[in-house]
Amino acid sequence: MKRMTALVLILLLLLTGCAAQSQLEEMENNPYVTVESDTTTEKETTDPPPIKAHLMAGGDIMSHIPQLNDAYVASTGKYDYNHMFTDAAKQLKKADYAVANLETVLGGGPKYSGFPCFSSPDALAEAAKNAGFDLLATANNHTRDQGVDGIFRTLDVLDELGLAHVGTYRSQEERDLNSGIYVADIGGISAAFLCYTYGLNGFSLKEDQRFAVNIFNKDYTTTLSDFDYETVDADMAAARALGTDLIAVMIHWGVEYQNAPNDYQRKIADHLFKEGADIILGGHPHVLQPYETVKFTDNRGNEKKGFVIYSFGNFISNQQQEPATKTTIILDLELTKNQKTGKTKITDIRYTPYYMLHRDDLPAGSRRMLVNMHTAIKEYENGTSKFVGPNSYQRIKTALAHCHKILGEEGDKASK
Repeated sequence: MKRMTALVLILLLLLTGCAAQSQLEEMENNPYVTVESDTTTEKETTDPPPIKAHLMAGGDIMSHIPQLNDAYVASTGKYDYNHMFTDAAKQLKKADYAVANLETVLGGGPKYSGFPCFSSPDALAEAAKNAGFDLLATANNHTRDQGVDGIFRTLDVLDELGLAHVGTYRSQEERDLNSGIYVADIGGISAAFLCYTYGLNGFSLKEDQRFAVNIFNKDYTTTLSDFDYETVDADMAAARALGTDLIAVMIHWGVEYQNAPNDYQRKIADHLFKEGADIILGGHPHVLQPYETVKFTDNRGNEKKGFVIYSFGNFISNQQQEPATKTTIILDLELTKNQKTGKTKITDIRYTPYYMLHRDDLPAGSRRMLVNMHTAIKEYENGTSKFVGPNSYQRIKTALAHCHKILGEEGDKASK
């Protein structure tokens, strides 16, 4: 039996060898013959593509009496601000998300007012939404112009319009929800938005209504210099706990009509960065102030980069200071998220210069318009402009030079 088993094994080996030799000979004679392998290779894996999105931001949306008059439609007895946003809307509609500061109160009619205590028609917010804005900051020095009822009504109107808001609240419970933070989806990138103001133009809130407005100064009715670390740091900790891709702070600070940030602004920005802010969007001075990218180490030992613009200036307003209060921008931040690492960075910073055109010689409904400076200059030079005359043309050119002086020309891609 053992001899028989050995003979069978030898025979099998001989047959296998012959088969292998036959296969080799066939391959030599026919190069198109393929032999299946006993092993399979793993499929190559590719990293998911990065997510890219654009966050656009503008300055103070205001309504002085001349704007109110220009928005009034006599034939209907209603208000329409849409024409003031026409140029801006062309750009904002390309954003994945757009934000600005609503520096007025939607107090309800029929009587409206401008400076010093604003109360604007709901149509102003409607036009902001139509232009492409998604979120409005509501904490600023004019927030309490019509009392707490004005605060609450403004929020009601924004909710009815489907416009997100951050910085003011109708109850302590609303303020406590996410510590007053609004989480936005910016084209697939999540961002936690917080919002604060330095004060309320000398007005105060009753202690049991303190929830209504986020104020970063403890001494907000007097010296405006005692930063509320306890409240702000607790909010920033809550923002970090949400685990969003970015944290953005919209803040009302600085000195009016100054084109450079002061030491207190820089001190606050440094603190916010160390507490986790990635983006700081500033307002209040009504004029442009520079932007910069800052390298820092946060309070948890992480080396990071943060972006701050100290002031956008006005977005739409009737302030007359040439060119300072009529010069503004739409900021465009390209955000890129690495889906493999989960890290999100600002990968491009650019801005578009705008000018608030005042033309009292034109019919109502076209006297106050925010115009893209490059477009306005080109149309005038081509003889196709309906709104820009020779005087306005020179003012816009001066405003463009002013804008480049404050912000630098590099970020204005259209100037290239």
